[in-house]
Amino acid sequence: MTKSAMQMLEEARAEVGAVAPVEAAAQVTAGEAVLLDVREGEEWQHGHIDGSVPAPRGLLEFLADPTSPRHKTGLDPARRVIVVCASGTRATFAAATLKTLGYVDPVVLEGGITAWAAAGLPVNEHEYTGI
Repeated sequence: MTKSAMQMLEEARAEVGAVAPVEAAAQVTAGEAVLLDVREGEEWQHGHIDGSVPAPRGLLEFLADPTSPRHKTGLDPARRVIVVCASGTRATFAAATLKTLGYVDPVVLEGGITAWAAAGLPVNEHEYTGI
């Protein structure tokens, strides 16, 4: 059965929860969750949340799979993972993918890093100099 991108997004939203920026910050500070940033490298270089694990969406399956030789340290399927992108769409697809990979509690940062910054939470910003 063919699905549109919007249908796929709605299905992904139904699979995973979301957390507001202030609540996400509290969970990370308390050691209850890890932030996973699925934006591209250039986006991450322009600004990111300190302590977030960078894993571009195009490589997520390999970086998040604990059986993969490319698995990112800090990503544990048994822990809450708060997925970050610019506004929440890529994070929604990524969180659904994490669920498929066996992660027990992947959630989306509501509004992405844009909402995080708008809430007055810190963003590490520096000029992008290329990869």
